[in-house]
Amino acid sequence: MSRPQPHDYGKVAVLMGGHSAEREVSLMSGGGVLQALQSRGVDAHAFDPAQRDLSELQREGFQRCFIALHGRFGEDGTVQGALELLGIPYTGSGVMASAISIDKVMTKRVWMAEGLPTPKYRLLRRGSYTREQVIAVPDDLGLPLIVKPAREGSSIGVAKVEGYSDMAAAVQASSLLDADVLCEQFIAGDEVTCPVMGSGASARALPVIRIVAPEGNYDYRNKYFTDDTQYIVPCGLPAGEEEAIQELVVKAYRVLGCRGWGRVDVMIDAANRQPYLLEINTSPGMTSHSLVPMSARAAGISYEELCLQLLAGAALDQVKA
Repeated sequence: MSRPQPHDYGKVAVLMGGHSAEREVSLMSGGGVLQALQSRGVDAHAFDPAQRDLSELQREGFQRCFIALHGRFGEDGTVQGALELLGIPYTGSGVMASAISIDKVMTKRVWMAEGLPTPKYRLLRRGSYTREQVIAVPDDLGLPLIVKPAREGSSIGVAKVEGYSDMAAAVQASSLLDADVLCEQFIAGDEVTCPVMGSGASARALPVIRIVAPEGNYDYRNKYFTDDTQYIVPCGLPAGEEEAIQELVVKAYRVLGCRGWGRVDVMIDAANRQPYLLEINTSPGMTSHSLVPMSARAAGISYEELCLQLLAGAALDQVKA
């Protein structure tokens, strides 16, 4: 089969910005994607769903969408569902896989049902947990532990709790961002991430990246707005570990029904080298600091080529008869 030419993609909308807490990062991602596609001759245009109604995509004759939205109303199945109704193919996972994957608790439930390793957790629902239940979480999960909103990305609202006295404030802060607060066992060890591209049996992992953040704090600021975090690729893990992690993340991606692309975050327990799945991103960042382009580059895939490959995979869940 011959490779698609730029004109074969038709008029392409790069969806960026949006309504989520990750709007700023999305605008950076979308700007990079837009420039890359245009540089390769694709008729690509910026489209911000926070400023324009999605129905305009159909009226203006867009034939494909590259989703560079992050977080809610972009990565959670809502935009995907709208594009299904409009009949416009889009990049990344479909409605169901997107909706499950953005919810860290639902994702963990699926992985646990499939026998895949993920840290132990407790779920606290806003308005229904008591002070006693909050204080009891460290008894179940140990200290330190992680508290985070169930449906935010980019490390927004994530807190590392070192003592019982810190629990209430951490849970309160997360509950302001999401009704569901995920309390998770802390795994001490190497932090890595691994992108996956493709669908079904053809899904493949890209090189693993090892992340070394200042004081082990890979937060929103250290992700996007400093150069202090080290990203090591080749990852330098012991022989066989990278391959094992790649195999694990592809399984994690497939059981959720993901397609197109994604990135899976993993912690490796320093004590026994057991990898634990943390979460999956189905619309990963594409900024200058982002990890999927970095991993792709290590595999010999340029940023522009990566964007073209992702665009070529645009599809619909439901194909009209």
